[in-house]
Amino acid sequence: MQPARFLYLLLCLAAGLLVGFSSPDKGKKATWIWQAELIDTQRQEILDFAKSQGINLIYLRIDREKPFDYYRPFIREARLAGIDVHALGGHPRWALAVDRERMLGLVDWVKRYNRSVDQEERIRGVHLDIEPYLLDEWNDDQPAVLKQWMGNIEAFVAAAREEDGLEVGTDLAVWFDQTPVPGQAGTPFSTWMIDTFDHVTLMAYRDTVDGPNGIEALVKDELEAADALGKQVIIAVNTKEMPHDPHTSFFEEGAEAMDAQLAEVTSRLGGHSSFAGVAVHDYRHWQNLRKPTDTTTKPVLGTYVWHAEHAITEGDEILAFAKEQGINLLYVRLDLQQPYEAYADFVEKATAAGIEVHAMGGHPIWALEQYRERMLKLVRYVKDYNRNVAPNQQFRGIHLDIEPYVMPVWRQDTNDVLRQWMGNLDAFVEETKRESNLETSCDLAVWLDQFDVPDEPGTSFSKWVIGRLDHVTLMAFRDYAEGPGGIAAVVKDEMMFADELDKKLIIAVEMKESGEGEHITFFEEGKAEMMRQLAKLPRLLSEHPSYKGNAVHAYEYWKTAKE
Repeated sequence: MQPARFLYLLLCLAAGLLVGFSSPDKGKKATWIWQAELIDTQRQEILDFAKSQGINLIYLRIDREKPFDYYRPFIREARLAGIDVHALGGHPRWALAVDRERMLGLVDWVKRYNRSVDQEERIRGVHLDIEPYLLDEWNDDQPAVLKQWMGNIEAFVAAAREEDGLEVGTDLAVWFDQTPVPGQAGTPFSTWMIDTFDHVTLMAYRDTVDGPNGIEALVKDELEAADALGKQVIIAVNTKEMPHDPHTSFFEEGAEAMDAQLAEVTSRLGGHSSFAGVAVHDYRHWQNLRKPTDTTTKPVLGTYVWHAEHAITEGDEILAFAKEQGINLLYVRLDLQQPYEAYADFVEKATAAGIEVHAMGGHPIWALEQYRERMLKLVRYVKDYNRNVAPNQQFRGIHLDIEPYVMPVWRQDTNDVLRQWMGNLDAFVEETKRESNLETSCDLAVWLDQFDVPDEPGTSFSKWVIGRLDHVTLMAFRDYAEGPGGIAAVVKDEMMFADELDKKLIIAVEMKESGEGEHITFFEEGKAEMMRQLAKLPRLLSEHPSYKGNAVHAYEYWKTAKE
């Protein structure tokens, strides 16, 4: 330990002895919920899981577009179950001075929310997840970013302190104990953070307590600093699949091994006055960790049935073609004037053949707010249909194809169309997930990653869509897999987004004749060449856990394509 750093901690220790240490609760068990929509669609499931795992603290990401009443039932029920809810927010850019107001907006939202609800419905803390080392600016001038980050944090904590009883916490990478505060070589940045917040959650993402790179070794300096400062530290582990860094997650080891290591963490570190408990990142991955692995899962191969009458008049022909080609996912456009029994037989036969059927609809105007009800009419039809048929006749999901960029209004005011489109997708997800387990998905042009979310520079529209839906089908319309401009190249950014968000992507190719160029479609090459190119994608995209398979647009062109 450096002499200056030792002196700093010694002074902190002396101060702690003079004023007396707090007596932190060593029983915290926390998790993160990043998808705000889950507290509506999976409220009881979350609370049951929390009870079974002893969770008593939830970091819940706040979608500030949702009304206060959206959050009240979940927070009230969590509180009655002995679970505190802290409002979660963060973005790498929140470390920069130009984004300070956006960060402070989280505190402002929590204050207004807490003042409008009953005591048992109040949010107990605010929690930040800011990782500026993901920014280009970090590599350009790390001290400058640190200074801005510190200024933002001071403003954030000061604003939070204005609300009585509101705890302030943050996530913190364990390696910040090697990073000095700018201009203070003897003070680790981690120590400054620990001193500033009520508690920090250390991202000690390792799958073992022991060893020079184990959890105990990684958190030693931070716990000593927190002991001296009379602050609390929660030790966090990870359950997300990390293909390139398996030692940073319990994904491979499983739930039982993780529980054993967390018990060891508590035993080994419980002697520190600062040790407040453990956390698991995050709810969805943790929940999946406890589910048995389905070793029979096959890669997706899907296609589109655009003519609604075909599922009724040519159902057996479609299913025979699907079996021949190995298709296990059908997006089927519906005629909402048809009675429910019109589709029941087709879906039942598909289910028996191991083929998922997702109801499909779409039109460019469905991106506009004034046509939202047309889109939701599809959702309500499918949900009513599922309630009126047998389980093996039910649709498994709803798939949208909305391409507003073909309309003149797109060129006139792209951002306005994007805003309306986002609002309609929000409504689609909320209505679909309300009292149903239907999967939500949509088609997405690969070039939309060039557009930012309106009023959020640096956040790709494609990333927003991928994060909002259960899966996205990327229209990667190219007739070759490898090389510049090939299928694997044009989906690169979306794959990284989906990996980060733990979402599923399906890669779609075109078989229809195209006037945009021969490279867009396999119309000229035919079925065999298409399958040869698609067979290359598992290797080319092997580093992306989000890649789940392929789809071919569309059935009517595929079945008549040349061999």
